[in-house]
Formats: sequence, structure tokens, C-alpha cells
Amino acid sequence: MLISRMKPISKNNCDFPSLRKSGCLYVDKTAWFYRMATDPQASFFFLARPRRFGKSLMISTLEAMFQGRREFFEGLAIMDTDWDWKKKYPVIHLNMGMCAASDFDTFAQNLPDCMEAALVGAGVKYDKKKTPSANFGKAIDALAAKGKPPVILIDEYDDPVAKALKNPDVAERVRDALSPIYGQMKDRSGKIRFLMITGVSKFTKLSVFSALSSLVDISFDDDYASMLGYTEDELDRYFSEHMEAHRMVMGMTAEAYRAEIRRLYNGYRFWLDDGEKVYNPVSINLTMANRRKRFELYWAETGKASFLMNMLKRGDMLAVDPEKLRNMTRTNLDVSDLRRFPVAGMLYQTGYLTILDYNGTTDRFTLGIPDDEVRQDFSCLMSGLVADRDTAWAFEIGGHLQSAEWPEFFEGLAALYAGAVYGSTEGKPHELSYARCLKFLLQGQGFRVEQEVPHAGGRTDIVADHPCGTYIFELKVNKPPKVAMSQIQRKKYAAPYRTAGKPVWTVGLSFDGKTRQFKGGIAEKLKT
Repeated sequence: MLISRMKPISKNNCDFPSLRKSGCLYVDKTAWFYRMATDPQASFFFLARPRRFGKSLMISTLEAMFQGRREFFEGLAIMDTDWDWKKKYPVIHLNMGMCAASDFDTFAQNLPDCMEAALVGAGVKYDKKKTPSANFGKAIDALAAKGKPPVILIDEYDDPVAKALKNPDVAERVRDALSPIYGQMKDRSGKIRFLMITGVSKFTKLSVFSALSSLVDISFDDDYASMLGYTEDELDRYFSEHMEAHRMVMGMTAEAYRAEIRRLYNGYRFWLDDGEKVYNPVSINLTMANRRKRFELYWAETGKASFLMNMLKRGDMLAVDPEKLRNMTRTNLDVSDLRRFPVAGMLYQTGYLTILDYNGTTDRFTLGIPDDEVRQDFSCLMSGLVADRDTAWAFEIGGHLQSAEWPEFFEGLAALYAGAVYGSTEGKPHELSYARCLKFLLQGQGFRVEQEVPHAGGRTDIVADHPCGTYIFELKVNKPPKVAMSQIQRKKYAAPYRTAGKPVWTVGLSFDGKTRQFKGGIAEKLKT
């Protein structure tokens, strides 16, 4: 009976009119959109957010607003404002994801089709004899001359460059080809009613940022920090019945259920000053719509950002601890040189990092991984990159550990470290270097991992917790694994976990400092 009262949840519908026509649940963000559309001091906006954060749905909603399609907004916050539905504007909706490609020729072939679709949608005829940029400029002039300055909505503006980043030469050619298009708006700002540009990253040298001095970047604007994503209040307001139905399927208490979805899906902060965190909307939507008997990792299922995948292979990722990056500047977070990317900026812009803290005096950020869903996906990705293998092999190693199949687990570790690349500053990798690889592997398989855990006897290298058991690791370089095991026993590292109510294993690992390879390990089950 509870389910019959619920509105259905769209799993991945980014089209506002069809979403509203289908009667699906819509988390009302129109108060923010109204604020932007009526801002007396700005009408050109840029917003960067991670993938799957509702940017395309926002663009579609803005399009319907400016087209005066009032019928789709009944019951929403904008209906309580003075928004003039009789003023209808032509909308040029450019979805740059349509022309993204890994090679320049394919991009060049797709770009005219992308522009033609946008201009025809705004009621302008496309001249195939002219370039896409010339058509764009002519369309702005023609629409403004009719007394209706166009609204320009550019979604995934950075996708063509991001898709080509595997080859920096191609990426730069794509960037240069896009410059004339964005440059068409430079001398026509007075002819444009409203401009919104969205993307994952901020390529600071793309002409749109140099040409449009009036473009307002609201990516770090506190007024718009929770415009995309779901707040705790929105979760209660829109999803309470869905959460209750899913909780009953899971067989959890209300407190435990809420704590688990908060741990997995909540943690993104886009405020500079203190502000609340937001949930990834797609993860929440899919969790509530599917209502499975376990929490799924939808961040991984929705695909990897091409921007990240192309750059991880070129970056020295093991030199970075993603859990807490301090003293990051805005320069670290933006992208100017397509050949040399700041690692922090790459991870932040793709959603693998978020703001943990901000110092307004120094204008510096502390960044970290937002939630456990992203942490597990990132760790699984990194362990595969370390060993230069796909992620399937890592699940086999994790399965051996969960089943206490120690010979097979140690064989898997040998494969992991055989291809490992350590930080460029670490001429002589120490225990933390090896531990970082192991941590990525374990977190990627769903273990809750703590590193350098302090207690009365000292610091445990790694403690990995899983429903199958608790695993206490000590790592040694140029010493046999029995030395590591002896230290665990002598300093009583396992003592705090004796009452865990599940198997507790102590594990000693040994590495060769010259070859940087895994040499062997031993494991003992603790009597609890």
C-alpha cells in the first residue's frame, strides 16, 4: 500500500518535459533557476559539476522555462514567483556531447550536425555552405533582429576536448576548432538574453573564458552550492516513502539504513564557506528505483569520465594520497595546459574529490574523496592501473581474501606488485608505498580500510574490515614476513578486534626493496 502512493522514479531521464509528462518524481530546483534567470547583475553563467549530477536536466528545465511552457511547471516553486510565462524566447540548445570524438576528423564531421540541430531547434535555417561558427553568429543576429534575443544553453561544452585528451595534439586541434564558435558570442553579448554553459571541467584557455568577460563562474558560489545534487532535507521531502519501502526490503532499522546511504552516497561539498553536503542524485535515484536487497555502487555502473580515463594513464597517481589533499589552489583545480594536468584538478573535476575544507584567508582548499561509493570505485580503478590489468582480476584477489584462500591471495599480490609503478619522488619506496597499493586493492573490493591505525602498541599498517572478517596487515621491506607477524603479536595490534564477532586474521607481508616485488606472506587466524 505504501508503494501505490509513490511517484515513479526515473532512472536516467534528462528531458524535463517528458519527465513531467510521465508523472515521475522531480526534485524541485526551479527556485535556483529563477534566481539565475532574473539576476539583475549577470545573465551569462558557467557551472562545472561531476558527471551524473543533473546538469543536462537543468539545461532541459531552463529551456522549457524560457520557451514559456508553463504546463510543465504546475506545483513547482517557480509558480510562486513573478516569472512572465508570456515572454517566450528562442533557445539555442547546443549539446556538445553529440560531436565529441577521439579523433579530429570524426569531430569535424559531427560538429556541423551538432550545430545544425541546435539552430533548427531555435527556428533558424542552417546554411551548409557556411562554417558552424558562421552559422552560429548569423543565428544570434537574426533572432535578435526579430526582437527576441536568444537564450543559449551549452551542455557538455568540454566533452569534445575531453574525449580527445588521449592525444594532446588532437585535443589542442579540437580546442582551436571550438574557439571560433564561442568567439561568436564575444561581440554579441547585448543580443543574448541568457547564457548557461555546463561541463565537468574548466579548460581555462578555451576561448569562451577569455572572450566573455561577463561570464560568471558559479561553480564555487555558495548561493548555488546545492542547486544540483540532493540535500538531506530534499531526501526527506521527496524520498521518505521510497526510503521506507527500500528499508523494509533491506530488513534494516531506520537509523542504520539512513546511516548507510549517507556513508555511500553523501559527501559532495561545493560551498567555500561551511555548508551542507549533497548526495549524488543518480545514485539515489537508482537506489530507490531498483530497491534491491543490497546497496549497489551506481557510480561505477554509470561509466567512467573519458577525461579521467585518458589522463590517469599519463599521471603519477601513486604519488598522491586522495584521502586528504591540503593547500590546493584554484590553479590546481583548473586546466590550462592540455599536456600537463594537475592531478588534484583532474580528480576534483571528475567527481573523485570534493571540498573538505576551505581557508578564505589563503584561498586554499583541502580536498578528499566524498563518499564510500566513489572511494571503492576509485580504488578499484587504481589497483587495475597499478597492475596494468582490467578490474576483473582484482575481484578474484578480493574473493580469495574473503574466503581465506591464502596461497591464491598471495599469488594475486605478486601479480599486483609485479607491474606497480611507485611515486616519482620515491627513489627508495618505503612501507607506505606498498601499503598504498594494497589499500587501493582492498577498498576496491568493498573492504573498509584504515591505514596507519594508532593504538597503545604503536601503529598498524593496515586494518581491513569486511563482513567476512577483519584483517590486520603489517608490511616489511627487506625482512621476512615472520618479522612482520612477530611485531603484530608483540605489540598486540589485534587486541582491539578480539570481540568483533567475526574471524580476525593477522597477515605479515614482505617486499624486496631492490626489485620492489612482493616476496611472500603468512597469515594466522586469531582465536576470538
